Amino acid sequence: MQSKLLRISLTAALAGFLFGFDTVVISGANLPIKALWNTSPWFHGTFIMSMALWGTVFGSVFGGIPSDKLGRKKTLFWIGVLYFTSAMGSALATDPYVFSFFRFIGGVGVGASSVAAPIYISEISSSENRGRLTAMYQFNIVFGIFVAFISNYLLKGVGGDNDWRWMLGVEGIPALIYTLMVLRIPNSPRWLLSRKGQEEKALDILKFLGYSLEAAKTEIKEVLEAASRSVTKENLFSKAYSKPLALAFMLAFFNQLSGINFILYYAPEILERAGLASSESLFNSISIGIVNLIFTLVGVRLIDNLGRKKLMFIGSVGYIVSLAMVGWCFYSGAGSGLLLVFVLVFIASHAIGQGAVIWVFISEIFPTKVRAYGQSWGTGTHWVFAALITLLTPIFLDAEEGIFGDNPWPIFAFFAGMMVLQLLWVIFKMPETKGVSLEELSAKLTGRKSQEN
Repeated sequence: MQSKLLRISLTAALAGFLFGFDTVVISGANLPIKALWNTSPWFHGTFIMSMALWGTVFGSVFGGIPSDKLGRKKTLFWIGVLYFTSAMGSALATDPYVFSFFRFIGGVGVGASSVAAPIYISEISSSENRGRLTAMYQFNIVFGIFVAFISNYLLKGVGGDNDWRWMLGVEGIPALIYTLMVLRIPNSPRWLLSRKGQEEKALDILKFLGYSLEAAKTEIKEVLEAASRSVTKENLFSKAYSKPLALAFMLAFFNQLSGINFILYYAPEILERAGLASSESLFNSISIGIVNLIFTLVGVRLIDNLGRKKLMFIGSVGYIVSLAMVGWCFYSGAGSGLLLVFVLVFIASHAIGQGAVIWVFISEIFPTKVRAYGQSWGTGTHWVFAALITLLTPIFLDAEEGIFGDNPWPIFAFFAGMMVLQLLWVIFKMPETKGVSLEELSAKLTGRKSQEN
């Protein structure tokens, strides 16, 4: 991969680092905040824990608008501003309502980044390296998760009872760095062509990215020809886009019904429930981050070789086995050591399957004209279910008032059952997208072989 293209893609993908850090940093602050403000399980789940996810829903549903109107680059810049504001505001919050507001702001940044960053990277890359480059966004998510777990562990006890403020506030440093770095990346050439009609600027950017003059002109010709055959007034929810809409919905739906956010958000509490001491559970959360990082690298390495569908198949089988065994460990009282092993198998299965595939796949299957809105549809679905699961979890998980009390094994049995359904969907419904240009792929999925991509 040409070094300049790699560097620019990596800069955009750093939005994923902040996504991962912001998403998981709350796990270290969860129990201290619960003790500090002494709120009910319902309030804790609805506001403190899930408010960021409702912000994420907002950011993902509406993130397509600035991505389409302002452009991918400007949207990425304002995402950095949102992350910085959220980090500072959450760290300085004086009550649960102010805290929830600033967590919501950070969530908006997460949601918008899951729209803008993957489509930006997919639009500047080629069919040969699109999977690896776009999957760097997911790698940065899990790297951010890993760093957040380590940061929480190192900052525990710093400032006494206010250590959670340091855990949340430290995110402001990478947020500021990212915001400045994104100023140096170019606009998406496909966006310049489809929304602005700026052929010369698009040509200059393609050459800057490493395309030869001939390859750049060919790329521009294909995009313009596809755009010239488009239906001007057609919107995302027209019949032509029913297949990519269904594919994006189902992939995002199953992603969250695996229980991944449930485990990442509540990792210390789950491990404590299995018998580990508080300090041990926080330390062992780091092992989750390490496994997530390693197997995401494996997924990134394989996604353009094995393809999206095979990785989803492998991940689905791993999900079923690991979730069933975690449920069995809780049910039988098999011990914290065995349970931690299968939690790590679950994380590995996610990293190599859904984790590596979701942002790549959704960013590929919609035509350029509606890609930003299609990405919003897929990511919005993802985050709606993430927010619902996080909101409802304390009702089921709380040791005193929760539906399942001290033994949450039915939660894992439910997630395992959903992953059986995902495996069937992957086998019978999911198409392979590796090695196909964005124009060819969207024509295939919309049934418009001779029309707009």
